[in-house]
Amino acid sequence: MVNTLSFLPIPLLQWYGEHARDLPWRREPTPYRVWVSEIMLQQTRVAAVLGYFAKFMDAFPTVQDLAAAPEDQLMKLWQGLGYYSRARNLQKAARQIVDTFGGAFPTDYGDIRSLAGVGDYTAAAIASISFGQPVPAVDGNLLRVAARVMGDDTDITTTQGKRHFTAALQEIIPLDFPGQFNQAMMDLGAMVCLPNGAPLCQQCPAEAFCQARKQGEPKTCRSARPRSPGGWKSGWFFCSFVGERWPFDGGRARDSWPGCGSTPMSWPRRRALWRTGGSRER
Repeated sequence: MVNTLSFLPIPLLQWYGEHARDLPWRREPTPYRVWVSEIMLQQTRVAAVLGYFAKFMDAFPTVQDLAAAPEDQLMKLWQGLGYYSRARNLQKAARQIVDTFGGAFPTDYGDIRSLAGVGDYTAAAIASISFGQPVPAVDGNLLRVAARVMGDDTDITTTQGKRHFTAALQEIIPLDFPGQFNQAMMDLGAMVCLPNGAPLCQQCPAEAFCQARKQGEPKTCRSARPRSPGGWKSGWFFCSFVGERWPFDGGRARDSWPGCGSTPMSWPRRRALWRTGGSRER
């Protein structure tokens, strides 16, 4: 059986050459910059990350700067992005790089994967984009595009399904342009082969051979276990201050309560609104 994805790399890379998003971490794709951008992009849209990324790079231009940064400064820069454990894991990983790898970003996929807060997708993104290693960076975008192009209704949310599509992508990722391929797939999934609503098939480089389109089911992308859409919760919480600092600075509360771990405004009672559930944003 022919892997329909084998037809994709050439037209995809041609499309990417014309339509790639102009993003700061792509202009200078060092492993440090790619890593920071990928961590920021977890659960966060690209447009929201741009300003934070610029300020972060100004404050911590190297992994050594991040490793040595005071936690208060790091958390203040991160304030507003949410999911504060990401920032703490960034610094923990930066210190791993300094202590274990002599301050040089690891080049081996397994070593990258061993860093705090780095999963399979992030490790593959860094390895392919910064080091040219042919490893597919498989996230929701790549899974959705692969499932549609192949016309394959395997459930992409299961471990078996992810392995199935990862293997199919591994077969066709270009050895000479793995980073560009992964980024092109990310852009295609974000801009054309959309997760919600009708995909923009007439703008897609895979239009001629996409099996889902040929079958008249361009939205094909099976998920037997629909992901929770998430929601909003709100409530009051009360604070007591010690000088100008939160008494629970450093606790887990910072991931659940927006604003925790930062200098408060002027009132001892705040109304909080926070997001629950949801999926990775691009």
